[in-house]
Amino acid sequence: MALTLRTKNKKETQNIAFALAKEIARHKSERAFVAGLVGDLGSGKTTFTQGFARGLGVKEKIKSPTFILMQIFELPRRRKAMQYKNFIHIDAYRIAHKKELEHLGLQKMFRDPHNIILIEWADRIKSLLPKRAATITFSHGGKINERAIRIFGGHTAHLRST
Repeated sequence: MALTLRTKNKKETQNIAFALAKEIARHKSERAFVAGLVGDLGSGKTTFTQGFARGLGVKEKIKSPTFILMQIFELPRRRKAMQYKNFIHIDAYRIAHKKELEHLGLQKMFRDPHNIILIEWADRIKSLLPKRAATITFSHGGKINERAIRIFGGHTAHLRST
């Protein structure tokens, strides 16, 4: 089952991501929460990630880690009930072959229940993703800043009211 949301501008995209992050952070899991972000260049993946990180309490500026592949942010411990300790942002845009990510220890990160992970350009490494990973697709709308965001799987079945 998928949830489709439409946004008119960058702020609305970030607000949806902010709300999604808050909702996901309330749920417990035996493994990391992993979401693969898929869409054309400029479709809103990094904008979404910025709002998502803010929803988790990340204060640092979020930029796409295209050249460094991954950024790890320690989450504030003000929410004692939240199981997540790390927000991991991965960008697979420059990955020509999935073996290039082996040195990062992805499988170990995916098993750690303290991690919440967003992967831009996840379609490039689809076979490496956990089966329960959520997929969030982005597409351009009819107007310049409009976006359609579709959320599939993961811990997202309860998000109808977002």
